[in-house]
Amino acid sequence: MKLRRLIGATLVLGLLGPAQLADAHRDGPTVTRTYPASDAVIANQERGFYHHTETHYRADGSGYVPLNLETLRGFRTQESVTQILRVFYLEKFASIDKLDPAYLALVRADFRTARAAGVKVLVRFAYAQPPGWPPTIPYGDAPVQRVLKHIQQLTPILRENADVIALVQSGFVGLWGEGYYTDHFADPADPSKVSDQNWADRRAVVMALLRALPRDLMVQVRTPYMKQRMLGLPTGTEGALSEDQAYDGSPAARIGHHNDCFLASPDDFGTYLSDPIELDKDFVAQDTKYVPEGGETCAVNSPRSDWDSAAAEMARLHFSYLNTDYHPDVLGSWGSNITTAKQKLGYRLSLVRGDFTAKTRPGGAVQVGLDIRNDGWAAPYHRRQVQLIFQGDKHTYRVDLPADPRRWAAGTTTTLKATIRAPIAPGRYRLLLNLADPSPRLQTPTYNPIYAVQLANIGTWQPATGYNELGQDVIVSR
Repeated sequence: MKLRRLIGATLVLGLLGPAQLADAHRDGPTVTRTYPASDAVIANQERGFYHHTETHYRADGSGYVPLNLETLRGFRTQESVTQILRVFYLEKFASIDKLDPAYLALVRADFRTARAAGVKVLVRFAYAQPPGWPPTIPYGDAPVQRVLKHIQQLTPILRENADVIALVQSGFVGLWGEGYYTDHFADPADPSKVSDQNWADRRAVVMALLRALPRDLMVQVRTPYMKQRMLGLPTGTEGALSEDQAYDGSPAARIGHHNDCFLASPDDFGTYLSDPIELDKDFVAQDTKYVPEGGETCAVNSPRSDWDSAAAEMARLHFSYLNTDYHPDVLGSWGSNITTAKQKLGYRLSLVRGDFTAKTRPGGAVQVGLDIRNDGWAAPYHRRQVQLIFQGDKHTYRVDLPADPRRWAAGTTTTLKATIRAPIAPGRYRLLLNLADPSPRLQTPTYNPIYAVQLANIGTWQPATGYNELGQDVIVSR
């Protein structure tokens, strides 16, 4: 298989199929390496704690506070926080069909700032938040046809910036975009009364968001019943995603969950509606093997909000992220265990063992076997491009491995095996692993070190490239 030059100095190597192995040289020695794990808190993308940010756009065009580049960089470099929730409030447009070009420009600028800072964005759009408590009618959100027009106008921005969007929460409906206190999608006087037409309108909003986003991006809904009702699914494990359905592009495979009253009461202030409650939790526990779960705590509720209970539930429900800003009393009660949460929210991938061909001839076979452990509470919910790198003094080569880290489930070890045709040019090549963001824009030398996955091992991270060193060289000689 020939090598071909890519942009920059990276060349591509090919995998060898069974029919080619007989012709390949396989006379080199095999070496085994083991890798010590690290207990560091690692600034990997699409996992961990997030900071809450919000901005407004009132009737007179005031209220928009752009994201600050240095603040976001500080989140990542000083706190290992790589994501923000960005709530875009659309107050002006609750009664207007057309979004202002000036507003759209501000939203675009925020995404550019996030990319430059090296963070990703949990996105939510909403029309209103209460001026006080309890809330009063009218609440201030928009009717379904206006919401759909706004989503259509936002679609180009969401697609242009999909590389730095972690996910989109369904939003739009009700105060804070959480779907309860609403003028148009339930009975305003009793928001627990949601008619069949209200549910059809809610479904239309979620389906429009799914169409607005690239196929790989997911939408989260506020309660499991929202997903069940919109898609006609039963609660319990029976209604949740199976391994075969995962990542097939269907609405069920692209709708996850966010719980913004996590641990606050037995039913998390109405998050779980099944009888018994455990049915909804079983649904979420199975579903979130393949779709994202996250949220925030909102009230002390001992002993359920205490660390032991919280950690067990985050593991069971495969939490990928949590708000670091709220609720401070709940998070404060966890004490030093907060470090464990920083380590385990989402995925935590580490090398365990590697087997390698240490020496081969030009064009010969290099066999690589890697055991990778996921000690986090969830699998990655975005694709990753898995690449083996041959880094030499003059040339760097890569081979794309047919692996999908979204399938590397929490608490499991995955074995990657590949046989690769070695470079033709003799030399000593350092072996590395790259778990790159799938976006070509984020695989560039500028962004790959920020958006690639750092493995939780001691002495393996190569910060200049975003590669993980495997501690093994391959000598190619005649």
